[in-house]
Amino acid sequence: MDSIFLYSGLYLAFLMLLTLYRAVVGPTVVDRMIGVNAIGSKTVVLLILIGLIYHRVDMFVDIALAYAMLNFIAVLAASRYFQKRKGLYDESPYG
Repeated sequence: MDSIFLYSGLYLAFLMLLTLYRAVVGPTVVDRMIGVNAIGSKTVVLLILIGLIYHRVDMFVDIALAYAMLNFIAVLAASRYFQKRKGLYDESPYG
């Protein structure tokens, strides 16, 4: 059963690398923010999988919940910052 969790974690890490490409190359600020938020959400799931592998789910759930709250607050703060600064939709890749 641990091998299923291990392969799931490796697959999730691969998906995080694909999302990292969108977060770095994204044509607009919104694309970058969505990429970073997706990486944060996948990190929460990866932490739970690590807890399942090490049979310490109780400890890793607390860490994952704290990380999820920080991810949510960071995305809200960045959204508000870009909304007040220059607008989220000023950069348009379509002209």
